[in-house]
Amino acid sequence: MPGSHVVKTFRILLISFVLLLLLAPTRAAYDYREALSKSLLYFEAQRSGHLPYHQRVTWRGHSGLTDGLEQGVSQRVDLVGGYYDAGDHVKFGLPMAFTITMLSWGVMENGDAIAAAGEFEHSLEAIKWGTDYFIKAHTHPNVLWAEVGDGDTDHSCWQRPEDMTTSRQAYKIDAEHPGSELAGETAAAMAAASIVFKKTNPRYSHLLLRHAEQLFEFGDKYRGRYHLSVPAAKSYYPSLSGYGDELLWAALWLHRATGREYYLQYAVDKAYTLGGAAWAISEFSWDIKYAGVQILASKVKTFLTNPWLLYQLLMEGGGGGGGGGLPDQQRNTLQQYRSKAEHYLCSCLGMNRNDSNVRRTPGGLLFVRRWNNMQYVAGAAFLLIVFSDQLALAHEDLHCPRGPLSPQEVLSFAKNQMDYVLGSNPMGISYMVGFGPRYPTSVHHRAASTVAYKKDKSFIGCAQGFDAWFGQQMPNPNVLVGAIVGGPGAEDEFSDARGNYMQTEACTYNTAQMVGVFARFSQPERR
Repeated sequence: MPGSHVVKTFRILLISFVLLLLLAPTRAAYDYREALSKSLLYFEAQRSGHLPYHQRVTWRGHSGLTDGLEQGVSQRVDLVGGYYDAGDHVKFGLPMAFTITMLSWGVMENGDAIAAAGEFEHSLEAIKWGTDYFIKAHTHPNVLWAEVGDGDTDHSCWQRPEDMTTSRQAYKIDAEHPGSELAGETAAAMAAASIVFKKTNPRYSHLLLRHAEQLFEFGDKYRGRYHLSVPAAKSYYPSLSGYGDELLWAALWLHRATGREYYLQYAVDKAYTLGGAAWAISEFSWDIKYAGVQILASKVKTFLTNPWLLYQLLMEGGGGGGGGGLPDQQRNTLQQYRSKAEHYLCSCLGMNRNDSNVRRTPGGLLFVRRWNNMQYVAGAAFLLIVFSDQLALAHEDLHCPRGPLSPQEVLSFAKNQMDYVLGSNPMGISYMVGFGPRYPTSVHHRAASTVAYKKDKSFIGCAQGFDAWFGQQMPNPNVLVGAIVGGPGAEDEFSDARGNYMQTEACTYNTAQMVGVFARFSQPERR
């Protein structure tokens, strides 16, 4: 009968629709507030030094308590504290400083959301753990201690940080052995952090700003590639992009913190010689910061050419540096910065016409390279939300070669990337450890993969650690909650194996960039 046929067809369509709903990725279902809380918890697991009484990651203990004393009596310095960068125990200054810069930027952009989640104090603690260390490491206006530990000896050993027997030799940069990348990034970190602490701890904010200004002057006056002065860093964190991006980055952060015209003019005058307005880049990372520089510069232009928005900049830092108008030279150069920022954003969104678009996996994840690809995803998502909010405030669209995109469309793409990270991916796994029902359990991390020191204080030697803990085919005894691992390969494939360090090692700068993104999406009304 015709009627029964219609009913049957309707039932089939209804069942198909229900199955589609059940099988579709639940992108809107993720608890971003939980992700935010766990991302901040991760930094407590990466702490070096004497842990505070309110330490929440209880399976970690004190470590690196003699850092800075291995140089001999004449050069002894207190370098206790700071962060281990990843799954080993070297304190690399460049990625640590970038971590603090991005944490600070995330708090600046989304501090209200972080506070609403009850995580504001934890975010300040995470930043201050790094800046306290930088204050110690900056022992003279033209001296900055760049690294503690040796990657070669450290990587030949699998020990808990509490048992460390590897070299804790410290390395520095100074006028005779310059390192403009490190000085510039540390200046940027301290300037950005000074903005964060301006209201809650003005004296500390002023101290950070003084160090930032000295470090910027040091890095600019005595120019040189830092890994040439610190060869121990060359195999692990070499500066392939040079120091131009860090000097511009530091100048723009100092302008934002102080409002001094000098720093803005520096970024304008050096825009081409240091590459800021010249390079069209399709990645953003601890090494290559041009996209971040370009977005900061475009943010200055947006605010300083719009009197309605200028007030926000004046309230945030030291001021706008020139009021509501810009001289033609500054306006034109900042427009060139913005055009390069738009190139980066359009390449992430797949909206450039040439081959400069960022590759994507079949599942839709941005893919730059196979070793720790999540750092690039995190950076892209963060810069996309910052620019999206900037566009929304100015009532503008993003104009790409293949067409315009609204602020909401830009924001939606960033959210899709975060949903992939948290579980909406072909593997059905969360790449944040401790989040969701499935996540990596064999993270490449010495402390997490070894019995907690508080549980078993028996000494574990280098070789013993490899034999007893690294090689065991079991989940880590300690969950590295909040860590963002390196993530899947170009075809969305992922192997949860401790030895697969390209995919299962987590780094502080992965999670640091995610903090602001999770905060942005933690308020449903702003998604």
